[in-house]
Amino acid sequence: MNWLQTLAVVFHVLLAVAIIGIVLLQRGKGADAGAGFGAGASGTVFGARGSASFLSRTTAVLATLFFLTSLGLTYLFSRQKEATSVVDTVTQQAPVPVTSPAPLPSLPATPATNTPAPATAPALAGPAGSAGRAGGPRRRRRKHRPATEAATI
Repeated sequence: MNWLQTLAVVFHVLLAVAIIGIVLLQRGKGADAGAGFGAGASGTVFGARGSASFLSRTTAVLATLFFLTSLGLTYLFSRQKEATSVVDTVTQQAPVPVTSPAPLPSLPATPATNTPAPATAPALAGPAGSAGRAGGPRRRRRKHRPATEAATI
């Protein structure tokens, strides 16, 4: 990066910080409602209407300068001649000739038929705890509590 690019980047960052500061200084539209409770005294520095117009004009000027420096930085960095990436610095090497591999020995087309087929596994019984019922595991029966015990709980 040369000195002009560095100067432009520093100026651009300073403009961004200034825009943030000016925007935070501005009063919102609902700030006038708090004037009856003592919040209106902060607006007297620039006069009755001077605060809104001064800060809004300053914001507009800083935003325009920020936009112009963005375009200027785009132009400055697009004209860069030196390599900025490792990929740009790699030189092309001559391709290595590929030799054909040695042929593989031929395998038989079908497997030998003298091996017995594996036996199939028996079907598994139902889930554990089902005790042979088709509906799944047993349900517990709820104990019936006497009415007097249920009322005290």
